Amino acid sequence: MQIIILSGLSGAGKSVALHMLEDLGYYCIDNMPAALLKPFIAHTVRSSEKIYARTAISLDARNSDAEISSVPMLIDELKRSGIDCEVLFLTAEDDELLLRFAETRRAHPLSRQGETLREAIASERRLLEPIAHVADQVIDTSRMGVHQLRDLVGRRVDPRAPERLSLQFESFGFKHGIPGDADFVFDARSLPNPYWESALRPLTGLDPAVARFLDEQPAARELIDDIARFMTARLPAYRASARRYLTVAVGCTGGQHRSVYIVERLAEIFTSTLPVVRVRHSGLAQSATELRGSVRSA
Repeated sequence: MQIIILSGLSGAGKSVALHMLEDLGYYCIDNMPAALLKPFIAHTVRSSEKIYARTAISLDARNSDAEISSVPMLIDELKRSGIDCEVLFLTAEDDELLLRFAETRRAHPLSRQGETLREAIASERRLLEPIAHVADQVIDTSRMGVHQLRDLVGRRVDPRAPERLSLQFESFGFKHGIPGDADFVFDARSLPNPYWESALRPLTGLDPAVARFLDEQPAARELIDDIARFMTARLPAYRASARRYLTVAVGCTGGQHRSVYIVERLAEIFTSTLPVVRVRHSGLAQSATELRGSVRSA
């Protein structure tokens, strides 16, 4: 039996994620009271109905502090009993959540008389912190569209490859903020910057001219080798812990040249040794709203 506990901030995309799980064949329950989580799971474990074989349960902030606080202990109990239980938590930056609520004109579920929307968001973060703390996957949807989120959720919970470790390399610009779902973050801002070469400025790290420029920089080759050694040394521990994915983020100032180049080179290295390697360039305008995947069959 596989159980996915889906939670996260209001406006971060839980409904989109739950609909995707339903499309993947999960038996989905939206906004289950946390107090009913344990008896429901006990029922599904005892049941011979195949419909419960893959179940996704959404929990939101409309629970008491005590009910939310009890969830981590239950999750630990489920995992120790051998049940395949995974916690997926969606988050987003405050400003993005404010914009989404303004666009939909919906009230925040924790809005109280005299409380501002920003205060309600802060209250929700505090309330859901126990679940976020034990989450197996935390996805920051601040810069994601609906289709991108569906695609990401679909690939991260794909039941067809439960034993595979999916490694995603993501380039980004520090001026736009560090990706919230990154497991490891590396800084490429110390490398020579193609931006200061007039012929290279309008190009990106995907262009051959930029790649040739950085190929000639010893510091770039050293950084690639250092990151590759660092990740190679740690992958066995993540495989042993049954981790399904890792996100490695590499940033430069704008996310246009150096980080893109580094990520492409790292993907080339690991594609030869891992079954699933993906690339995302969040700093590039042409890929700001979509993922570009590079997957090699095992």
